Formats: sequence, C-alpha cells, structure tokens
Amino acid sequence: MRRILSAVGAVLASAALVTGLAACSADPLADQYRAGDNKGYIAANGFQTKEIAADQRGEPVEFSGTLDNGSPVSSADFSGKVLVVNFWYATCGPCIIEAPRLEQAYQSFQGQDVAFLGINTYDQPATALSFARDHEVSYPSAMAVDDAQLKLAFNKATPLNATPTTLVLDKQGRVAARIVGELPEASILEAIVRTLVAESA
Repeated sequence: MRRILSAVGAVLASAALVTGLAACSADPLADQYRAGDNKGYIAANGFQTKEIAADQRGEPVEFSGTLDNGSPVSSADFSGKVLVVNFWYATCGPCIIEAPRLEQAYQSFQGQDVAFLGINTYDQPATALSFARDHEVSYPSAMAVDDAQLKLAFNKATPLNATPTTLVLDKQGRVAARIVGELPEASILEAIVRTLVAESA
C-alpha cells in the first residue's frame, strides 16, 4: 500500500511540475517584446526576434530580381524606406498562418515610408500569385527559386533554409531586425517598423 501511495505521490508531483512549466511557457511573447529591453527571444515553437543597434548594422543589402508578375525589382526601388522582407513558399505551414498578420502590418503603414516585399524561395510565379489571391496578400513577391543572385544577396543576412524568416531593413537598406519563425502577431513587427520609421535616415 505504501508503494502505491508513493507512486501516486510521484505522479502528482510530476503533474504539478508539468503544469508549472506550462504556466511559465504561456507568457505571451508579444508582452515580453513590448517590455522594450531589445533582447532576443526564442519561443517554444522556434520563433526568434533580434534587433540590431544602428551602429552595429552591416552594409546595405543590394539586390535585384523579378516579381511574381514579371516586373523587375531592386533595392534601389526602396531607397529611403523601411523595407520588410519576408521569405516564404506556398506549402510552408507557418507561412500560411502568418500571412494575414503580415498583411495586417503592411496595411497599417499605408502612406508611410514603409514597403513590404516577399521573397518566394521555392515556387514558380503562378503558384505565388495564387497564394497571394487565396490569402489576400496585396504586396508583391520576388521569385528566388531560379535566381541564384537574389538568394546570394540575402545569404549573409539570413539562412534561407529557415522559413519563414522576416528581415526589416532600415532606411539605408541595412538589416536592422531579424524574425525567424512564424510571426505570432502583427503588433510585434509593427513595433519594430515604427522604431525604424522614427530613425533619421
């Protein structure tokens, strides 16, 4: 009987420990981010965000490529703007989930010196355009699957095999923030962009 009671006690203690850990991990990432101490965060699902101080940012990212609609695009098109670059592909589950959050952030900066650009790392243009229609994404994407130079341009800034990844470039075209993994909510990205918009060019 004593062994049974001991076993039950151990199970209950383990359950309490698991419950406690679950409670710790339930702390909203967005609330932590808004605390404003600018440290990087790693969530249980692999989401990470890191901001880079202005005096520690590297050289501007210079790129050129072709959009999903066949039009040319280059870094020069976004001169003087904060640019959000999201790496994605159509069958990426987290990309599908975060798409409306990215669109929400994009819409919140209409009329400001902010631009959004997708970089599709796997699909052909027809698939990318279909995704945009189905998920109501209104900003364009550049096609990287057959464009080694476009991939190379961003290779130093982020590993392209980590999808989704979102980079935020400052007004000089330098990487100022990196988000790896599914964006949990639009407000996290919006806070980063607002900070960069307020910076002097």
